[in-house]
Amino acid sequence: MFTMSALELSKAIKEKEIGVTDVVNAYLNVIEENNPTINAFLAMNKDGALKKAQEVQKKIDSGEALSPLAGVPIGIKDCISTKGIETTSASLMLKGFVPVYDATVMEKLDAADMIFMGKINMDEFAMGAANETSYYGPVHNPWDLSRVPGGSSGGSAAAVAAGLVPLALGSDTGGSIRLPCSFCGISGIKPTYGSVSRYGLFAFASSLDQLGPMGRSVEDCAALLSIMSGPDHRDSTCVIEKPFTFDGEPAQDLKGVVIGLPTNYFKYGIDDASREQIYNAAKKFEELGAKVEEFEMPYMDYMMHVYYIIGCAEASSNLARFDGLKYGYRSPKAKSLEEVYHLSRSEGFGMEVKRRIMLGSFVLSSGYFDSYYKKALQVRTLMKEEYDSLFKRFDMIMSPVSPNTAKKIGDTTIDPEKSYMGDVYNVSVNIAGLPSVAIPCGFDDNNMPVGLQLVGSAFSDEKLVKYANVYQKNTDFHNRRPSFYAGGELG
Repeated sequence: MFTMSALELSKAIKEKEIGVTDVVNAYLNVIEENNPTINAFLAMNKDGALKKAQEVQKKIDSGEALSPLAGVPIGIKDCISTKGIETTSASLMLKGFVPVYDATVMEKLDAADMIFMGKINMDEFAMGAANETSYYGPVHNPWDLSRVPGGSSGGSAAAVAAGLVPLALGSDTGGSIRLPCSFCGISGIKPTYGSVSRYGLFAFASSLDQLGPMGRSVEDCAALLSIMSGPDHRDSTCVIEKPFTFDGEPAQDLKGVVIGLPTNYFKYGIDDASREQIYNAAKKFEELGAKVEEFEMPYMDYMMHVYYIIGCAEASSNLARFDGLKYGYRSPKAKSLEEVYHLSRSEGFGMEVKRRIMLGSFVLSSGYFDSYYKKALQVRTLMKEEYDSLFKRFDMIMSPVSPNTAKKIGDTTIDPEKSYMGDVYNVSVNIAGLPSVAIPCGFDDNNMPVGLQLVGSAFSDEKLVKYANVYQKNTDFHNRRPSFYAGGELG
């Protein structure tokens, strides 16, 4: 069971080769046994998962037609609202907070008869690139327990890589799905902005955030995205008219596909192993029939500046709601209204969240709004226009996900600026609202995974998945397992 893909597992369930309750109990057992080592799950939904399993089994026994992922367990990042289950965004500020409603994606997963197993650890309020800013402690990478899994969706990536769940949901504001996928050797999709409802997602930066699937293979992720995507009247930014479908004829090769490879991405301190594996992947794409052309990515020097100005500005606004009054943490030391505000936010937020709130408040202040925030919005428009121009030349753009493989736990907290640069290849995708698929493409000398990403024009998600799937059908990187694997020591 633990070597099956999510789609294979659901098929086996529907063909009655294994019962849904047996599947759920097996995964509950491996989570209980292995989570103390990985620190991926924060809250479990044991009773709800077993109840749902019985409901799905009844549907199977009665011969009902079910979704391609019916009966498959899934983990949910802790910034997604789940009715009746504690949701904290891995922050002291929301410790003990139990939502009274489900996010839209949770309603869709339930309607598709997937099994919600529990809430997964993350960087606090999705702010971080290593999964070290969580109030509940860092998540450990199953390929090397002394290393980070990437952030902010590192808990989701580690849970999938370690075999604790076949699939997980993450959120991506500036690489937070793709970076953990690269560090943990799994696959993930950052969908086009506006294709998946953000209703019920605890906001970091509203114009950048997007929910997405994480799994072992692109096929599993695509099946999950087809369930998640689609219109929602509760989210005015969700502009897609119908869900994505990935049931067309699979491509056998990439003949006629033109791929852009940005050469200046290899000038930003990328390590030798990552560079080598990306170029090896480019050769593989060429063997599969694609044409790879090198080019210089415009505005490379401005990407991180634009991202952190816009992202922190929106974060300072979104997180203003946590004031110690309506809900969330309230300092027991406060003796006045002013102290409630000051102490609750000072004690309730971690250092990284406070750093970004302060930066965001600064760039939005009256003396600096035009100099920073307004200029960042103008450059954002230019970057979008440049991407539009590039996709007239290329079917997709291929790039590294990160300049390096996973660092040791503790290394990224010493110098925040170096940590921020880990997403240098990712942030422009969120700035422009584009889709991106992250897939494993090799390993470094320490047997740590290296990932690549494929970026396409807006709403070309189906095409990107088709291209990525051709690559995965002709490589085996996504089938390799870490030494710490809940399903057994596979190596």
